[in-house]
Amino acid sequence: MAQQKGAIAATHTRVAIIGSGFSGLGMAIRLKGEGRHDFRIFEKEDGVGGTWRVNHYPGCACDVQSHVYSFSFEPNPEWTRMFAPRDEIRAYLEHCADKYRIRPHIHLGTALNTAEWDEDAALWRLQDEHGNRYTANMLVSGIGALSTPTYPNVPGRDRFQGKAFHSQDWDHDYDLRGKRVGVIGTGASAIQFVPEVQKEASNLKVFQRSAPWIMPKPDRPIRSWERALFRRVPTAQTLQRKTLYWMLEARVLPMLINPKLLRFVKVIARRHIHSQISDPVLRRQVMPDYEFGCKRVLMSNNYYPALDKPNVDLVTDDIQEITETGIRTADGQEHELDTIIYGTGFKATDPVPNGLIKGRGGQDLQEVWREGPEAYKGATIHGFPNLFMIMGPNTGLGHNSMVYMIESQIQYALDALKTMEKRDLDWVDVKPRKQAQYNEKLQSRLDGSIWTDGGCTSWYLHPETGKNVALWPDFTFRFAQQTCRFDPAAYKWGWREEQAAPPTPSNASNRKEEAFA
Repeated sequence: MAQQKGAIAATHTRVAIIGSGFSGLGMAIRLKGEGRHDFRIFEKEDGVGGTWRVNHYPGCACDVQSHVYSFSFEPNPEWTRMFAPRDEIRAYLEHCADKYRIRPHIHLGTALNTAEWDEDAALWRLQDEHGNRYTANMLVSGIGALSTPTYPNVPGRDRFQGKAFHSQDWDHDYDLRGKRVGVIGTGASAIQFVPEVQKEASNLKVFQRSAPWIMPKPDRPIRSWERALFRRVPTAQTLQRKTLYWMLEARVLPMLINPKLLRFVKVIARRHIHSQISDPVLRRQVMPDYEFGCKRVLMSNNYYPALDKPNVDLVTDDIQEITETGIRTADGQEHELDTIIYGTGFKATDPVPNGLIKGRGGQDLQEVWREGPEAYKGATIHGFPNLFMIMGPNTGLGHNSMVYMIESQIQYALDALKTMEKRDLDWVDVKPRKQAQYNEKLQSRLDGSIWTDGGCTSWYLHPETGKNVALWPDFTFRFAQQTCRFDPAAYKWGWREEQAAPPTPSNASNRKEEAFA
């Protein structure tokens, strides 16, 4: 898309980054660490932090140990718990933005409306919600998978006359004390806020479509002497991080290689139910009817006890419709409510909004992904030159810290930028055959895994095709190995049409052939 004559000149930046969560901040910090200052971050919220800013429901915390849920280059000796609460993670990300002086590069309260590839200029043309225009050589998407709330496809949702909100849009000014509250969903968010709502509501009804597998959470306060040790002897925290990493890494073995090994873990999960719930009927209701690990395995020490309280009812009948006064279930019962809280998760398989990113020929990324997101090494998509995804398709984990995957993809994008500069290239675009081969191999690895054939429906699977578009089916260190260096042989590459060829006779004669090989 060439710039129209008479249009307002666009501001140019070498790298444009979408989002200021772990992905966006991590990319910015690495750029700056290499002496690169020509970048901008576009953040739709009024502050940094990504999902750890927008999710602020009561009880919000990480389900991965603190010491591995942080950047490798910025350990935090001040974590107060083994599993950090949301406020500490947000403070950690704000600390990183300040320490590495990233804030001057961030446009807060500025969502991107469009990012379109200009073929002639070999640039991304961007326009933000305020009408400002920019161009960028490289576009890095740090749009997290847990950023766009999803709601159940239930008739009558707009008819409800009481208070209703999604867990991401928690209304802290609304007083739940004495209210009749209905919670729809029993996923990772719900099991954290349900125990907090139980303390306030006069009656709480939790509407469960399928019971999650829940393990005991090995959480505890980090003692003051431990924090002092980490401050004074950084290698002690490094050792703690490595120990936790390899402990978590081992969890991929039963999920991918030998599901029979999950039998022992399933015994622990069953004992967890029996030790925390006294009512035998409720025990049966919360017992999952699918294989352990098929869905995301959750951790909690207070969810089951909350369900066992006298002011809580677990409703397992399907929701038929939402009415003006509450929820009607398939058994015909009308559940009168003052408040409905949606703990129904996010559009993890379709995180990029329609119309936001358009590649060659104006093709919309969402249209390209209509049968499910797909990328090469979770980072690049054919037809979208110089676009690098972080936390892209099939980079999610069911066993370890996502920050490790984020740093691996940042390394790949950085090495791509260096390669382009070294070869004086204007664009790189992954070859369709390479992308297809990569994903065929990846999906064959997922076939037969507990995540695909475990007998459940999960957010790992695309709702239309059933293809697992979320998870990385291997050890994380193998992902790091394949992304530590950019591989130009997998890409078409070239220069702008109007640019003179690099000053090499062979390049001058062959640049067209090389670009479109």
